[in-house]
Order: sequence, then structure tokens, then C-alpha cells
Amino acid sequence: MSAIIDGGRESAPASGGQKRGSVLRFPGKVIDGSGRTEEVSYEITQPVLFKGNSLLAACILSIRAAAPAALSSLMLYGLARVYGVPTSEFLSKLTILVTVLSILLLQPSRNTAGELLAPRWKMPINLLMRWCVLLVALTAIAYATGYSPHYPEFVIGVWAVATPIILVLATLAMQQLARTVLCRPQNARNIVFVGFNQTSMHLAKRLKRHPELCMNVRGFFDDRSIERLHAPEDLELRGSIAELPAFVRQHSVEAIFICLPMRHIRRVKDLLDDLGDTTCSLYYVPDVLLPGNYAAQTREMFGVPIIAMRESPFYGTRLAIKRVMDVTIASIALLLLSPVFLAIAIAIRATSPGPIFFHQRRYGLDGREIVIYKFRTMSVTEDAGWMDQARRDDPRITPLGKYLRRWSLDEFPQLINVLQGRMSLVGPRPHAVAHNEEYRRLIRGYMARHKVPPGITGLAQVKGFRGETRHLQDMKGRVHYDLKYMSDWSLMLDLKILLMTIPRLLRTDKAY
Repeated sequence: MSAIIDGGRESAPASGGQKRGSVLRFPGKVIDGSGRTEEVSYEITQPVLFKGNSLLAACILSIRAAAPAALSSLMLYGLARVYGVPTSEFLSKLTILVTVLSILLLQPSRNTAGELLAPRWKMPINLLMRWCVLLVALTAIAYATGYSPHYPEFVIGVWAVATPIILVLATLAMQQLARTVLCRPQNARNIVFVGFNQTSMHLAKRLKRHPELCMNVRGFFDDRSIERLHAPEDLELRGSIAELPAFVRQHSVEAIFICLPMRHIRRVKDLLDDLGDTTCSLYYVPDVLLPGNYAAQTREMFGVPIIAMRESPFYGTRLAIKRVMDVTIASIALLLLSPVFLAIAIAIRATSPGPIFFHQRRYGLDGREIVIYKFRTMSVTEDAGWMDQARRDDPRITPLGKYLRRWSLDEFPQLINVLQGRMSLVGPRPHAVAHNEEYRRLIRGYMARHKVPPGITGLAQVKGFRGETRHLQDMKGRVHYDLKYMSDWSLMLDLKILLMTIPRLLRTDKAY
């Protein structure tokens, strides 16, 4: 989430496909006013992996980019010659098709730093998955064009099995060679940090752990003393901010990370003026890691760099993927559970007076009011003013309702809300309107949880923050995990939460 100021000119990585550098995401922690530690994440942009434009490194990266397509086509052509397949126009076309598919599907990531930082086992798995996609595409094209009878089946079979092995070995070798060339000590850039806080400390620790980034941390500059900073003894505090320009000139500092709070923006401008006669690169890391500001990201709008401090994680294909999952699973669940629905409805009607379903207004996406459905479990159907949350041995709960709530069977009708698009299977649990109006005044960043559709289950629920929130700290814990879910969202996280919800239902003592 850093705007980049290099040589006095401000720029930022473009959103979407084109990026001027490698965007790296780092976890961190901040402490809010109540003393709770907040886990957050932030991104830095690393536009230069090594000092200068090393010709050797450029050659290695170029060969690494061309290797998948070259090896795939050469393996196919070589195997065809070994097994006596005659050279023909068809074989030439097949080789060209394989080359094009390899260029489209097997290209290594442009995020070189991200690949070097990732565990070594991830690259082979990622490559094998993309190879499977290539084989599926090749098969589909063969049947669509009517060329499938012309494919030399034995040669294609050997090629499909042998080529990914060669690709993995070659890519691992090229990756190791790139590490050796890029991570030489002479390629390291001397860097310093202006301002000591949670952001700069965690970023410095990460840079020290990863020599792949080729950054040699020389220390921190802050106007406060080590005693006031409550910093560790090994902190290299080089002096006050006023002493920074002289240190930069004397010690060949090549990059500076400015980590001052946003309220000190005037100070940042003065510092830029003081460093105007140096050639070092400057990175401004604004202190936006506050409760309610999750996963801050750099964006670009009409050439103007902006920082998304609070935005929904669901956009584009991410939104489509989540919606497809919701509709698919909710439809299947409704179909399979329809007999259970009917049995519960009959039981509610037979055991207590009142409606079968309970309708209540809640806050949905972007804070808009929605109506959610539940099986009625109480003798009352409150939906106005302040409503007391259900508590243990609550006299309002019906005998049948006690068991429905214990196993969360009363939540089943919300699958209809999911199909309507008002809710999702996984997300922050929606609260009653009256509760929202109360807690939004008490918890900073509370309303940020409404930047995503509410869910039937969520990360907070599987982490133990389910049921009654008797104390304000309980609700703060729930909001903490809701924001963490929004920051860390992935399809796998949704599936993990759905799977974790089942054993939680069996072991919980908070459902009443």
C-alpha cells in the first residue's frame, strides 16, 4: 500500500494486469485503544529486485520465461521423431498449437520476488495444475476441430507424462540459479526506516528474513529515544530524523521507507525537500493500519495513485466465484433438506401458537436493511426497539425451539436468503438493526463488516464468538474476526469455515 517516490517523481503500480513492480503482502499487528492486538496485512511494492540492470540476471529471467514453451514443443517434436511419426503438416500445426498454449498457460509469474519468497513446493504444484489445464484445452481443441483421430496417441501419452517432469526440474534449476545471481551480497541495497512503529518494525523484520529482496536494513530514524519507543534492545536507532540526510550521504543509502503517521504529512513533505539533492529511492508507507481499515491496497484511477483503506474484497471474478459457490451449495442443501424443513414446520405449528417462520430486519451489504428468515424458536417475534439477546434458560424459548437453536436448525431458512442474494453461506453474521445502531457507536470500525454480504456462518463463529455477546469485549472479538475474514478471504477459506462449522455445532455450549 505504498506510493513510490523514485528520484523525486511519484508513481504507483497500476491495478489489474500491468504492474510496475512485484507486489508483496506482509502480515502485521497493531494494538487498538482497548489493548486488543489486531492482526492486519499490508502490501509493499518492490520495483527493483537487484541493484542495477544486471545483464546476467536479465538473461536468466528471459530464459526462465521462454523455457516452458520451448521445452514443451521440443519434447513433442523429439518424441515424434523417436517413435517414427512422419513429419507432416499436421505435426507442424500440433507443435505450433502446443507452443501457443504453453505461452498462454505456462508462463512464470512476473512477480519474481513473490516466487522467490514462496515455499519451493508451491511452484511444482502450480506448474502441474496449469499443465493439466493445457492438456484439457488441447483435448477440447482436438475434438472441436475434428483432428483427434490424427493425434498419435502413444506419443501424446508419453509426452503428457514426461514433459511436466522435465518442466518441473528445469524450472527448479532456473529458480535456484536466479536465487544465486539475484541474492549476491553486492546486489543488496542499503535501506533505512523513518519512524518506528508496528508497521516499520514488522516490515524490517520481514526484509531481514528474506535476502531474496536484496535489501540490507541499516536502521531506524526517529525523534524519540529508545526508552520512549519501548523498542527491543537490538533496535538500530541511528538518530533523529534531522540527522537522516547526512547519514544517507555518508553511508550510501539507496532506499528509504518513510513510515510516519498520516497526521505527520507536513513532516513528510519537509523530509522530501531535505532529501531532494540525493539519488536514493523513497517509499512512503502511510500508517493506515487501524481497526476497521483492513487489507489496504494500492490502486490507480486515471493515472492518479490512491489507497483503498476500506473496500469490499469481492469484485470481478472473486465476486462471481463466491456467488456461484453460494447458489450451488444452497440449492443442493435446500433440495436434500426439504423433508427436514417440512418436518420442522409441522412440529413448530403443532407445539406452540404463532407463525412458523420468524422474519427480522437486519443490516446487509453496504448497511442496507434486509429481511432474514428463521424458524420461530420463541414465543415472541420482536423486531422493533432494543431486543435482548437469547440467553441460557431464556423463558421466551419454546421447548422445541431449544433443540432447534442447539443444533442451529432454526437457521436453515436463511438458505433462501442466500438464493435471493441477500446473504452468503459464509460471512459476518447479521445483527438486529437495534443492535447495529448500538454497537456502531461503541466499536470503532464496526460498520466495516457490512462491506460484504452477511453469512449463515463465519470465521467469528468457528473461532468461538457465537451466541450471546454479554460483554462489549465479546462483540469486539466477533468484529475482529469478521474484519480478519474480509482481509484474508479466499474460496478455500470459505470451504474451510463451512467444514469447521459442522464440528462446532456438535461441541458448542453457546447455542441457546
